[in-house]
This record gives sequence, C-alpha cells and structure tokens, in this order.
Amino acid sequence: MSERFTEQQVEELKRHTKDTLIEHLGITYEELSLDKVVMSMPVGPKTHQPYGVLHGGASVVLAETAASIATAININPETHVCFGMEINANHIRSKKDGIVTATATPFHKGRTTMVWHIELTDEQNKTICISRCTVAVMEKKG
Repeated sequence: MSERFTEQQVEELKRHTKDTLIEHLGITYEELSLDKVVMSMPVGPKTHQPYGVLHGGASVVLAETAASIATAININPETHVCFGMEINANHIRSKKDGIVTATATPFHKGRTTMVWHIELTDEQNKTICISRCTVAVMEKKG
C-alpha cells in the first residue's frame, strides 16, 4: 500500500459513510496517510449540547472516526475488519461554532490492535480535546 491514498480510494471510503453518523454530523476527510489521518467537523446545532457548545460526545465521535479510518487504511480490507474497542477523551476547552479538526497519529500498530492518539483543534490550532482510541483488528469470517 502506498503512503498516501489515491483519490479513488478516498472516494471509496466516502461512499461507505453515506447515511451514517459521519455524514449526519458533516465529518469530512482532510488528509489520509498510513501514519496520519485528519478529519474535520462543523460545530453548530447538530453537534451542540444544551448550553450551545460542542457536545463532548460529538468530539468523541470525531476522534473515534479518525482512529477507525486510520486503522482501516492500515489493514487489508479483503481479509480483515476493524472495530473501536476503547476510547477516552479529555475535553480541554469549549467551542460554540466553526470547525474542529481531528488529527490521529499512531501509538501502536499491531496485528490485532492499533492504538491512536487523536487531538482535536480549532481554527487557531488551540486544543479542544485529546483522546486515545484502541481499535480491534479481526480476521473476516466466512
């Protein structure tokens, strides 16, 4: 596999997000490589909690999505599948509107698990949330 995904591979990934939470929240792909995945999400009514700021759960969705995509591009999709196994998040500062960007980089890339560090930042590169996500890698059955 090449270090960078082709446009065709990116389009295939995007097709799999149709009618999912990823599409509903407006999460987009910004950069894909084997050791770095960058995704963005708008902050607004769809991602707000009742006080009008970014919901922590929406931040976790973005973080896990980045980690899951990062794992998916590091495995053979013909023989393996991946699933989020554990995630934690520390919410550093609030955000009312604009864009939040998640950058996932690897702590560990193994045969059966991958662990990713994900930092969510705003447009001024200020940290909004930090997260660590473990993703299980399993052989497809049947």
